[in-house]
Amino acid sequence: MELTVRVKPGSRRGPLVEPTTDDPAASVIVHVRERAVDGAANAGVVAALAAHYGVKTGDVEIVRGHTARIKRVRVDGV
Repeated sequence: MELTVRVKPGSRRGPLVEPTTDDPAASVIVHVRERAVDGAANAGVVAALAAHYGVKTGDVEIVRGHTARIKRVRVDGV
């Protein structure tokens, strides 16, 4: 399954995955506590999505948007 994800790094609410209906650019919003420094936020996104969907972190891959807040993510095993 592929998702379009909006990332909120440095969030106090994180780690949290919530569906969105009012954001046409993304299907889910991922709040992570990690800042967007040295890939820490990307690692937080992968961990949060893996926990949310009940898969291993190796089954979650960021396909596009490694340096952007809107990312395309593939989740295998869902």
